[in-house]
Amino acid sequence: MNQFRSQNSRSTIAMFLSLPILSWAFYDFANTIFSSNINTIFFPFYMDETLGTDEVKQQVASTFISYANAIASFFLVIFSPLFGVWIDRTGKKKKFIVLFASISILFTFLMGVFSFINLGLSKDGIPITLFLVVVSFVIAKFFFNSSLVFYDAMMPDLGTKEEMPLISGFGVGIGYLGTLFGLLIYLYVGDSQFHNAFIPTAVLYLLFSLPIFFFNKDHPIAKSERKSGSFFEGYREIIATFKDMKQYKAIFTFMIAYFFINDAIATTIAMMAIYATAIVGFTSSEFILLYLVSTVSSIIGSFLFGYITKRIGAKPAVTWVSLLMIVALSIAVLALEPWMFWIAGSLFGISLGSMWVTSRTLIIELSPKDKQGQFFGLFAFSGKVSSIIGPAIYGTVTLLLKDYGTIASRIALATLIVMTIIGLIFHTRVRTNVTN
Repeated sequence: MNQFRSQNSRSTIAMFLSLPILSWAFYDFANTIFSSNINTIFFPFYMDETLGTDEVKQQVASTFISYANAIASFFLVIFSPLFGVWIDRTGKKKKFIVLFASISILFTFLMGVFSFINLGLSKDGIPITLFLVVVSFVIAKFFFNSSLVFYDAMMPDLGTKEEMPLISGFGVGIGYLGTLFGLLIYLYVGDSQFHNAFIPTAVLYLLFSLPIFFFNKDHPIAKSERKSGSFFEGYREIIATFKDMKQYKAIFTFMIAYFFINDAIATTIAMMAIYATAIVGFTSSEFILLYLVSTVSSIIGSFLFGYITKRIGAKPAVTWVSLLMIVALSIAVLALEPWMFWIAGSLFGISLGSMWVTSRTLIIELSPKDKQGQFFGLFAFSGKVSSIIGPAIYGTVTLLLKDYGTIASRIALATLIVMTIIGLIFHTRVRTNVTN
């Protein structure tokens, strides 16, 4: 039992300012700099700058971005269930956060190195170095996402069950402050040469990861209490868990729901920059401003829904967030004027920050205490399978309909509304009045 669980109560301020929680939240600050700068903004801008010289090639750039995200998610699908089993067997979380974050930081740095190199080689008019940047992006994103499995699973070590919504909301809110801070790089990059953002992002990612590297502690399970067997035998435990679906029906139902909801989230995050600029007509500077507004909305949403979730419960909170996401995506699909996308971006920002808070809290509510690591691994599994399917569908639609120009991206985005509605239907079937 950790030091926080032994306390009956503490003030919210004392909780937020405690060193373990503050340093844990700063990792959200750090990795969100990567997520926003690389995944959402500058990598898509770089791809569009390099490839998107006309409407047809803009759709090809969208396909490249979509498939790169899908490949990174594919590898995470393979490994994330094993990560969860590893947590439950060893209790070690920080160790793997340090390892995986360091690899992600290294390959983010290499994205910048490869983007500066000109080998004078190309295939079908595409520079060979661009392929090296894309491969580095896939590796960096895979290890970034892998570290989040351990980061999320660390949350129950930080406080009581009653404190989880507030801790989750605090982490997400601090993370979006990281987004705001990371966007300062745009002042250095400007409206062109977007590859200049890769190396500074890697440096900031490392800098703000240092608190969790040095101040948080693992709570390893004693060797005498660990389950026997090799790491790869963890697949058997995953299969056995699926066989016990009747026993854990609520959490499996939510994971199906989250599969479809996260389909919309992951794909929108990856594609919103190129959609706003190529389809709606935003300049890069206008999109940065929109992203700032969306990020502020996410911060407000994450803190607000931390309290809303505590008051009404995680399940109804997820319902409201999903409905808000459907509205935001519908406006984005129909957006013919920039002001419509401003509304869509702001609403999506609120729903994005809120979904992280509500979904993580619901997983904790539904999971047996001795299987929380495994279920967080399966939670990542559900989300990352959808992170393959969503971008793959989006990229395939834009590729097949590329000759139709911007209508291809609008149809691709509309598929995300369908996915969110399906997820919401499954979510209504989640029973939370179960004891684990």
